[in-house]
Amino acid sequence: MSLLSGGFGMARWGFGWALLLLLLLLLALWRPGAACPELCTCTGARISCVDAKHSIMAFPMLQSEAEMENITDIYIANQSSFKSINEKDLDSYRNLRNLTVTNTRLAYISRQAFQSNPKLQYLNLKENILSNLSWRTFRHLNISYLLLAGNPLQCICENVWLKQWRGEEAEDLLCVEEGGKRTALSTLTLPNCVLPTVTLKPTKVTMQKGLNVTLMCNTSGTPTPTLNWTTCKLNSKNEHEHSGQMSELRLVNVSSLDNGCKITCRSENMVGEAEASVDLDILFPPVISKLMDAVSDHHWCIPFSMSGNPEPKLSWLLNGKPVEEGPFIRTMIHDYSEGEYHGCLHLDSPTHINNGKYTLLASNKYGEDRKAVFAHFMHEPWNESVTDPLYYDPTTDDTPIGQTEDKVAVYLVVGIAAVTFTGFILMLVILKFGRNSKFGIKGFVLFHNVPVEIVAR
Repeated sequence: MSLLSGGFGMARWGFGWALLLLLLLLLALWRPGAACPELCTCTGARISCVDAKHSIMAFPMLQSEAEMENITDIYIANQSSFKSINEKDLDSYRNLRNLTVTNTRLAYISRQAFQSNPKLQYLNLKENILSNLSWRTFRHLNISYLLLAGNPLQCICENVWLKQWRGEEAEDLLCVEEGGKRTALSTLTLPNCVLPTVTLKPTKVTMQKGLNVTLMCNTSGTPTPTLNWTTCKLNSKNEHEHSGQMSELRLVNVSSLDNGCKITCRSENMVGEAEASVDLDILFPPVISKLMDAVSDHHWCIPFSMSGNPEPKLSWLLNGKPVEEGPFIRTMIHDYSEGEYHGCLHLDSPTHINNGKYTLLASNKYGEDRKAVFAHFMHEPWNESVTDPLYYDPTTDDTPIGQTEDKVAVYLVVGIAAVTFTGFILMLVILKFGRNSKFGIKGFVLFHNVPVEIVAR
């Protein structure tokens, strides 16, 4: 009877675990469906809204931003209530790559509609009711496919930029003129619709720091373009003036920190944009910003950071004498970033003869700079009172840390050996005198906490 009860118990236990696993599986399968909007379907990284009887009015939203960031493909079709793509609609779909909105009532797309979707590559907007589309909506994107066939695009300046579009079907796009006639957009010519041009002078700027320079930008185009300057964060004092289709940017007391800065003059109107750029080449003497203590990795390294234009020539002194570089001692530049060269004086297995004061010299045709640092790699071999440290503590001239630890260990071992030897001698003495005693002596002596019987006759 007990065996039968145990069998039923095991069966109930197994059934309970099976039921729990089934519930967990159903829960895992249920979550994506519950997170998906009611009128759409969600599969993996794709959202699809295609039910013509129950139209959505705006982009579907999932339960959390994390879920929307995982979406790469959105497909919307046959939705009679879908009319616009607004500025914030796609903000959470940061990894969106493919977007299809076709056969809907889409008539308006905000210029900032895709500002949060830099990965968007495929955009299908066929068979909607778009009449115009600004190039500014797509200026920051790298779209490979833009499909617009079947939209009543108007033959206006704002759509002329599509003539320059070289994507699929660009040459087959039609636009609607005032009388309703359809014309190939690729052959459209409008009298007051000219793409901007821009010129920037001087085309090259090479100058010493501390001087002044004026950049002049001119543009043309119809409608009249606007001019704007874009630059890196300038350290030099700067001011600009606009006059019609010309603009000036004046830099005063140019800073060496602006070397390599890119300055761009951009011209744009509703037809499109044009730009011209120049890089600042600021000449200045070397500046060594960092020279640090030697560090040990695979090799010893004395790190440094310095700037200068043209690139400075580097040399080293050890205790005032030139360092001859070769396979075992050499200067290496590892990186150039933020206007500075970062590198090391590499020393392969340095000895006591490499100890001393290291001076870095940097020079170019506009001047020079120098900095010094002390480096200690190894003690002199003839100094018997000092052994090479496990590592050197530069904050003290006393015994190195590794050597101190070794001395303590030696003292401890010697002390233990002395105590053991003394106990052994005492035991021998007691045994010797115990044998020669005239009196019968019997007793016990503790040796290392172990009783030893002693019998004397």
